[in-house]
Amino acid sequence: MNDYRAIMIVIITILVSALSRLLPMLLFSKAEKTPEIITYLSKVLPSAIMAFLVIYCLKDTDLFAGNHGIPEALASALVVLTYVYKRNSLLSILSGTLCYMFLVQVIFI
Repeated sequence: MNDYRAIMIVIITILVSALSRLLPMLLFSKAEKTPEIITYLSKVLPSAIMAFLVIYCLKDTDLFAGNHGIPEALASALVVLTYVYKRNSLLSILSGTLCYMFLVQVIFI
């Protein structure tokens, strides 16, 4: 019974994922021009999502206990510096993650 349930979950996940990618093409394929709201959201959402991710990652940082947020601050600074230097989001996120994990597991035990 569990195998059947797992297979159904995978199938539903695939269908929902495919539908979420196909639906915009189906809705806007006959439109002569992309709606203004879609154009606006395509410009604004990437920055907003990154801001929410930064806030979410740093929300539980306690500046008055433990490491005083030093690993978070150093890793965040590395992300910013790497992005400014290379303009590569993947590289900057990967370097910040590796730096944070190193600091937390080796330096600030």
